[in-house]
Formats: sequence, C-alpha cells, structure tokens
Amino acid sequence: MKIKPMQCVIVRAVGASFLLFGAIGINAAYAQNVQRTITHIEKKADSLEVTTNDGRYIFKPYSPTMVETTFIPNGETQTIPSHAVVLQPQKMQTSLKISANAIDYAAKEMAVHIQKAPFQISYSYKNRVLTSEKNGYSHQANGETLDFNLDDNEALYGAGARALGMNRRGYRLPLYNKAHYGYEEHSEQMNFGIPLVLSSRMYGIHFDNPAIGYLDLDSKKTNVLAYETISGRKTYQVIAGDSWADVVASYTQLTGHQPLPPRWAFGNFASRFGYHTEAEARTILDQFHRDQIPVDAIIFDLYWFGKDIKGTMGNLAFDKTQFPQPQKMIADFAQQGVKTILITEPFVLTTSDKWQEAVDQRLLATGKDGKPFTYDFYFGNTGLIDIFDPHAQSWFWNIYKNLKAQGVAGWWGDLGEPEVHPSALQHKTGSADQVHNIYGHAWAKLIADGYAKEFPQERPFILMRSGYSGSQRYGMIPWSGDVNRTWGGLRSQPEIALQMGMQGMAYMHSDLGGFAGANLDDELYTRWLQYGVFQPIFRPHAQEEVASEPVLRAPATKALAKAAIELRYRMLPYNYTIAYENSQRGLPLMRPLFYSEPGNARLYGNADSYLWGNDFLVYPILQSGQTKAEIYFPADSQWFDFYTGQAFAAGTHQVVDVAADHIPVFVRAGAFIPLVPASLGIQNTSQYTGKDLELHYYYDQSVPQSHGMLYDDDGVTAHAAEQGRSALLHFHAVSHRAELEVTLTTAAGAHYQATDRNIALLVHNIARQPQRVLIDGQVVAARWDAKTRALQVPVQWRKQNQKQLVVKILM
Repeated sequence: MKIKPMQCVIVRAVGASFLLFGAIGINAAYAQNVQRTITHIEKKADSLEVTTNDGRYIFKPYSPTMVETTFIPNGETQTIPSHAVVLQPQKMQTSLKISANAIDYAAKEMAVHIQKAPFQISYSYKNRVLTSEKNGYSHQANGETLDFNLDDNEALYGAGARALGMNRRGYRLPLYNKAHYGYEEHSEQMNFGIPLVLSSRMYGIHFDNPAIGYLDLDSKKTNVLAYETISGRKTYQVIAGDSWADVVASYTQLTGHQPLPPRWAFGNFASRFGYHTEAEARTILDQFHRDQIPVDAIIFDLYWFGKDIKGTMGNLAFDKTQFPQPQKMIADFAQQGVKTILITEPFVLTTSDKWQEAVDQRLLATGKDGKPFTYDFYFGNTGLIDIFDPHAQSWFWNIYKNLKAQGVAGWWGDLGEPEVHPSALQHKTGSADQVHNIYGHAWAKLIADGYAKEFPQERPFILMRSGYSGSQRYGMIPWSGDVNRTWGGLRSQPEIALQMGMQGMAYMHSDLGGFAGANLDDELYTRWLQYGVFQPIFRPHAQEEVASEPVLRAPATKALAKAAIELRYRMLPYNYTIAYENSQRGLPLMRPLFYSEPGNARLYGNADSYLWGNDFLVYPILQSGQTKAEIYFPADSQWFDFYTGQAFAAGTHQVVDVAADHIPVFVRAGAFIPLVPASLGIQNTSQYTGKDLELHYYYDQSVPQSHGMLYDDDGVTAHAAEQGRSALLHFHAVSHRAELEVTLTTAAGAHYQATDRNIALLVHNIARQPQRVLIDGQVVAARWDAKTRALQVPVQWRKQNQKQLVVKILM
C-alpha cells in the first residue's frame, strides 16, 4: 500500500538530492521492499503515477505544504471516497527529475524522493527531510500495514482523544471509537480515534481511511510508526509547515474549518444527568436568576422522553406526563435568554414508541439476512438507526426539524461511537467495522446539512462525543466523555483538549466538575470551573447524586463558582475573537507551550500549562491543597499576572503563590485584551452588544509594536463574515522614546450595523503619570493609578468616525 505523500522539496541536482535523503538514514538498512521494482513513471498535470510490479502509486500535491500518496495494489481499484478531505488540490507548477537511482518530484516547497533500488519513498519540506516509509504497504492475513521511520528523539501527538501524556510515543492505540466510563489519568481508548499523527519535527501524517485499526507509535522501541487497518483506502497525506500554527492550519484546510458557533455557546450551561421534569428545570433556572449567576442554556438529558433510564430510548418526543407544556417551557426559557438543548441517541429500543415505525420504514441497520439487527445493551434491547441510509437520514432529520419548530436551539448527540456496534451489523455503505469510526461524523453531517438546506442563516449547535477526521467542519463540539469526578480526572483534561485542538477539534472540553461518581469535593469543583473559564465550552455536568449546578453548592463554593462564571462572561469579546480566528485558519483555542517554542524539547511533553489563544498563559490547579506553582514563562515574550500586574521575564521558571479565588493566569506583553466591563453584570450573552468595552493593553518596552483585534457580528447569522455582516476592530500600538501611540481602526462588512462604542482603554505597566493624553489631537482627562501602574483613558468611539481613532500618551 502506498499512501499519499505530503510536502516535499525538490532538489536541484539529482546527486545532491540523493545525498540529502541518504543523510537522514534512508538507505538499504531501511529498505521498504527489495522485491518492489518500478516498471513505469508518468507525470500528469496534477500528479505523478509510479507503477511497480505489485501496484500503482499516485502522488498528488494539494498545496505547497501538503502532498497525498495513494497505493492501489494490482487487482484493486480506488472506489471509496474520502470522508475527511474537502480541499481541492491547488494548481501548482511541479517538477520531475529522474536519474538512474532515484525519482524526485516536487511542488514548490514540498518534495517526494523515490529511491529505486531498494525501493524507498521519503518526503521533505524546504530541503528539510520529514519522514520516510520503512517497509511500505504490506498485506497479512489479519489486515494491512503501512509503516514509517522515526528518528530517535521526535515526540508524537495525535491519534484522537486519549489520556496518555502529551508525548504519545510508545503506545499502540486502537482506532476504534469507544467510550471509557470513569477514566482518570490514563486511557488508551476513548471516543475519538482519529488517524492522524503529528511529530515534534513539525509534520503530520493523516491516514485517510475510516476503517478500524491501530496506530502503533513505536511501541516496540524500534523507531517505527505503523498504521494498521482491516481494509479500505490506502491513502495518506503528509503535511508540513514553518510553525505549529502552519501545520494545523494546513490540516484544517485539508479537512475543513470549524464554522463559528452561535455566540451563546460561549456562555454558561445548566446541565446534569438529568432534569426529570419541567418543574425541576424551571426551579433550577429560577435559582440561577435569583442568585444572579449568568446562564445561557439548559441541557436536557434522556428524561425528556421517558421517566426511566431504561426502556424508553428512541421515543424522541417529550414525555407529556413529565413535561406537560414543553413548547411553552422552551418559549419561557427563551424569553429569559436561555436556550434549550436536547439529548438524542441513534438507538431505537424494541420497547420504544417508535420501534414499529422504525421497522416498517426500514430505518435500521440490519443483519446479513436484511432484517433489523437487534441486540442488548445497557438501556435495553435495541436497533440502530442506519445513519448511512438516505431514507433513515431524512426520517432522523425530520425529528430534529419538528423539535426545532417547538423552539429547541441545540442538539446533543450521545452514544454516537456507536456505544455498542456489533461487527456483524450491516449498514447501507458497509459493515459496522468499516464505518464505525465515521458514524458520529455522518450524524453531525446530517444535522449540519439539514441546517444548511432549511435554515441557512442559522448556526447549529451540535454537541457530540464521537467523530472522525474533519468532523469540525460540521460544527461538531466534542467533549471528553464520562470523566471521573476526581483530581485524576481533572488532571487529564488539559492534555485531551490540547491534543484535539491540534487535530482540528478546537472545541474539545470536559464536563466541568467531573461526571462519574458521587464525589462531593468543593475544592475540586472550584478548580475545575476556574480552569473552565479558559477552555472552549463552559458546561458543568455530572451524575445527579452530587449537584453539578453552582446554585446548588455550599455558599462559599457557590461564590467562587459565580466569580469564575462572571469572568467567563467578561472574557466574551476575547473568546469570540479567537473562535473567529479558528473558523478562518483552524487555530486552536487552547495551544501547547511548544507553539511558542517549537525547538524547545523540554516542552514537548508539557500539558501543565497552556496558551489560551495567543495572549494568555494559563496554569490550571490540578492538585488538592496546592499553594505554590512553578510556572515556565515562554521565551518569546515577557508576561504579566492577569490579576496583580506583576511582571515575569521571558524564558524563566518562577514560583508563584496560588490563590483560592482564581488559577494562575498571565498575559503576554504587548497584548490587547478586550473585556466586558464588570459593572455591566450581564446575565447571558444576549445582553452583550459590544457598545461598552474595556480594552486592556499590556505595555512593555520589549515590544515596540504590537497588534490585536476584536471580531464582532450579531452572534447568530451563519457565515456572517462571508456575508459582510461582521466587523474587525484592529488595535495597533507603537512606542518610541517617551511616546505611546494606540490606533483603533475598523474594517466592516457592507451589511454590518455599526454602533457607538464607549471604550475604557486601560494601559498597564505605566511607571509614572503621563504628561498628556490626546485623542485625535485633543487633550483628554485620563486617570493613572500609581498602585496598579495602570492608565485609564475614556474613549468615545462614534460610529460615524470609526474608521480610525488615535490615542497618544506622552510619558
């Protein structure tokens, strides 16, 4: 099997090329297959085809940083489409050089080198060798394998959601989506088994095949990366870049960008397993309002369609005895600014109200006899909706469409691995094992496609716990499954989110407070929520034996939780802006520290702290009773304590005190941080207008120039930026001698509704009272605080002159 090469640099002279690749250990010791010989070479407009005695290789450049390799063995044809790739190959000039010993094929900076004898394929980017195949494609009785050479020191990431430590080298990991109930610090198999491997040498290999299998990340300590599968496409893409941002941007360009979620998705959710009745749900939201704790959504677990956990799955309609007026309830919540989200599952039990309908309409996956395949699992005897059958898709979509007509605003897809998926079960497009890993992917696509067709102006909210490469393009918001409600459970969460962000799934988050087990630990709950302020979705959720909602916790704990939630709402302008950046370039919201220092091997395994967007350094408290924290401050910047303003030098380790009311958080020197003023006290995101803002600038002499921005739209319209219904507010700072100049400019779409803005510009780290402050040449009153070293400048930015405004501070 020959798979897709990614980026390789062409070498000017064949001899030099051979020496270059030989220098990285590509020689007879690593020979792929001494029996494999080349019989024909053909360069086409968009690809190179190399025929061997056992099959045909197709090398197709996708961009200057990506190349795809496909191997089609003799006697087979390539008929299975990619479920991951959406990028169309760019038109690029390619070059081909053939010598007696080698073939060199390049598209701009990406190059493929094929050694003829012994046969060997390797890839390079800007003359930097990335990787090489070891033995090539091989077929054994138990499946198919493709392996690659590794160097001694490279760290490996990817393979989906796991709890293993950041560097996943040394494991053989199943590519089979499977829930792990009650996991803590170690889990080798979870809900997302994505066939993507990323290397600390800043390249990635994506195996473009959804069939089940394994990724062996050098488990035998032989410097070999192996992809193993039962069958399917023999295709892979190699991806490279000059930075981690570039590598991940290329991968998400290949597999699709995450659309911007509705703005309310960045608020606080009321959720538990679960609300049994309408009265119970109303009582909970009333308590949020009484306590003035902001909330944007309420999530209903499976009791909305049945009184009991077992026997009712598949009803997919409100149980009127427990929810007598669901439409009125949803409308009343909407009046309060609270969205309603419902859980749905793909299982229809034989005891469900819809069982006979599902059988009569042939909606279910079958056995080989063509009859509905039924089996037992925790919730009862069941069939499984065949998500790959167009007729079943239409039926399932109509369920969502009818519930949406009742006012439902978001969807929770649970058990979508599927949780139990017997190998003997047959789907419209293949066996259970062939399509298992793309079941959740296809389910998210069903909802996203339904919205795109019937509600094209609305952004869907799709919360799911299982997916595949590229699921982000359907707006899937993943969570990390049924984590144990323990400190061990919390400790695994940053790693899972960081890894998934690098794999395109930037909204990976956890059940805040932990899900599994009746563990009442107020300190754990508080620290988890404080961490949640700086993770993509803020959603406390747990089994109901111990309350997940802050309004039901002890007064001291409630007060700390409230403070965390209020900070989350203050962060809305910043968070929404980094979400916009993700939608445009695939940049993760949570980023490992090696994003800042890709050459620092000491950071390759670090998940103790992370970057939130580009400008925050966050250190979650993951140990009970912790009073001190040793923190590394990345070397690309000076840093300031977000709460005290204390400065920390770049590239240093510092021990800081840990407070009870927040986790350690720091801001990059030169950063612009837009916040909602605390005085507004907004109770949900519908009250956010962007008219009143705090704009914090962290001045430092080490940063003579800097830039920041704020993205704004109406928060609900799909593709608002593409429709000209959004604006970008740009902030520029330039300092020289004794003067700091801050310029605010706006780039607005043709259909964006501008507004007057009252901006409190707070410039931090100003050592003394400035002589004068001017706005557009006019002297204004500004207030300098000697204790905090912060200067506050009131800025009235009227919509008629929002193209540019200049603030000058004369020291």
